[in-house]
Amino acid sequence: MRRSRDPRGPVVDVAQRDTGLRELMDDPACDLGQLRRTYAVFPLVNGLVAGWRRAYRERIRPLLSADRATTLLDLGSGGGDVAGSLARWARRDGLRLAVTAVDPDRRAHDFASARPADGVVHRCASSGDLVDAGEQFDVVVSNHVLHHLDDASRADVLSDSRALARRLVLHSDIRRSRAAYAGYWAGTLPLARTSFVRVDGLRSIRRSWTHAELARELPAGWTALRRPPFRVWAVLDLDLADAATTGRVETETETETEIETETEGAGAGAGDVEPGPRS
Repeated sequence: MRRSRDPRGPVVDVAQRDTGLRELMDDPACDLGQLRRTYAVFPLVNGLVAGWRRAYRERIRPLLSADRATTLLDLGSGGGDVAGSLARWARRDGLRLAVTAVDPDRRAHDFASARPADGVVHRCASSGDLVDAGEQFDVVVSNHVLHHLDDASRADVLSDSRALARRLVLHSDIRRSRAAYAGYWAGTLPLARTSFVRVDGLRSIRRSWTHAELARELPAGWTALRRPPFRVWAVLDLDLADAATTGRVETETETETEIETETEGAGAGAGDVEPGPRS
């Protein structure tokens, strides 16, 4: 098998997922200072391009109430910026959202819990730990987690997510393309020596799926959705699934056309730079 390596330029063959790559931040022996700087830059990178404001508006906010607290679980929460953003947006909208951010990596948990956010509780735990404890949440989300996992681990997380969620699961990840790779390669040049964000981001893109690939990998009942910029969501809407079983509605289908070439980035601005490692 051809050995995976980091190319030196912005043009790379992304026709196939490169699952042989390992991200630097996943190494238990990686430099802790570099790792902390990586977590510290996640709010900037994710805030610009990870698309969680769209996910909040389209999928999460319609489930929230000003009178009753909705519970949300962020799996693999990393530096905690996504969890904090979701809690902040709900609070600004006058809606009640209680966020639990979990990560099995003690390094991530220590970093995030040292930076508390209103409405967010941080725990060092895995999805399996929560299932074993019999816990449930209204909404389960993750950011850039699925592409880190091998097939067996991904199946476990999807199964755990279904067990943990009462209403909605939304796993957001990168949609692989040449445009995503070239844009991220150029956009992160200033970050090349300050953290793992550049190297791990490029590796993340190469490990990620196209929309069609992820759709084939998801269990029955799940939907893969394309979203800009270079996003793919794995969605399980349990409200729709419950309604469908009683014949009230049809389950959601994906109708967008798959376009996974470098032309995807034509005319794109700085906001189309693809984010890298999970947060």
